[in-house]
Amino acid sequence: MTKRHGYALLAAILSLVVVLSAAIYIGVGADDGTDARAAVAGGHTSHDAAPASTGTWVGAWSASPAGAEPGTESYGLAGSSVRNVVHTAAGGTSARITLSNLYGQRPLVVTHATIAVAATANSAAATVDTMRRLTFGGATSVDIPAGRQVTSDAVRVLVPHDVDVLVTTYSPTPSGPVTYHPHAQQISYVADGDRTEDASAASYTEQSPYWRYLTALDVLSDDATGTVVVLGDSLTDGITSTVGANSRWTDVLSERLRAAAGSGDTPRYSVVNQGISGNQVLAAGLGRPADNPSGLSRFGRDVLDRTNVRAVVIDLGVNDILRNPHQVDPTTVTDGLRTLVRQAHARGLRVVGATLMPFEGHRGYTDAREAVRQAVNAEIRAGKVYDAVVDFDAALRDPYDPRRLRTDYDSGDHLHPSDEGFRRMAEVFDLKELKGAVPAEL
Repeated sequence: MTKRHGYALLAAILSLVVVLSAAIYIGVGADDGTDARAAVAGGHTSHDAAPASTGTWVGAWSASPAGAEPGTESYGLAGSSVRNVVHTAAGGTSARITLSNLYGQRPLVVTHATIAVAATANSAAATVDTMRRLTFGGATSVDIPAGRQVTSDAVRVLVPHDVDVLVTTYSPTPSGPVTYHPHAQQISYVADGDRTEDASAASYTEQSPYWRYLTALDVLSDDATGTVVVLGDSLTDGITSTVGANSRWTDVLSERLRAAAGSGDTPRYSVVNQGISGNQVLAAGLGRPADNPSGLSRFGRDVLDRTNVRAVVIDLGVNDILRNPHQVDPTTVTDGLRTLVRQAHARGLRVVGATLMPFEGHRGYTDAREAVRQAVNAEIRAGKVYDAVVDFDAALRDPYDPRRLRTDYDSGDHLHPSDEGFRRMAEVFDLKELKGAVPAEL
């Protein structure tokens, strides 16, 4: 073989390698969902998914499944598009969602699901260029068995932090009851028919105060390195915060963490809210599965199974006192809280816990219940329950009557804070306490 022929053969081989490499790349891209966008009514939708950038998967938003929605037992929301509006605690270059059929009595068939960045806050209208069709194991349709949940494939979409995101699902068949989170403090929307890919809000004429099916939004983030999960009751759920204003104390905590991230020992964490109004450490509601599951029963699913958890914050206990008339032994509450802490420690997670805030003036107040609250707080402040303490009681109580909330921090029911009170809760949180060693035993 001449040298000229040898170069020619080498060039041919290299050309073949390039062609094969391109084919392999295109094939992998197709498997991961990098097909070109296709035109749809109301805008353009990317049909498939493939995260292209590097980063860390973190929780951008979450809500605990809290019960079966009344009135949806027979048909669920068959024939309707459910557009959940959620607010991001972190931004990223790709996203994925989790849908739950925890309280369903039959499979939930979702034939079409999309994600998009909202055009404006508190709106059902999407920014057209961000509309993406979601897939589940590569398919656009998914059957979620009763009592189960499913996570979508990742989809490439630029999601900023501190924006509203629209997650829309369509189910054509009866699948009730609907798994929901009742006290969203956020308006979502419903439309007749399959309107999942509509960027316009015109079809979304029905408003909803609930989050339905959707329990998590994760993003591939270059900003955050982990997730803080906050487990709580209505005080964390933000039941008295202004609707659509993202004024829960966890929202403000998220703002503080982002603003201070990287300075000193402040970690780069996102914050997700796993509060359920009325939640208790020990007792659950009725039904199978139980509505309003106890903190002990839901800790694994709602906390430990969240994406890339790095720290846990717990603000539970006041409902155990208020809702159990014969509860006079504070050790049952603190023992339950210690059980949660041990479960977190087993996963190497640090736990920050909150003192219980005052509630004199509330209809459930008695001197006996106040004594239990004080005893629980004494154990917490003594360092016998959590790794670190945030003293919400001291921060929000009336200095002239410590059994009551300060007037400007009180929503008016003498139990739940106002927006100003929620902000105060976040302001007194020591961000550096989210990092640190996990003790072998408290």
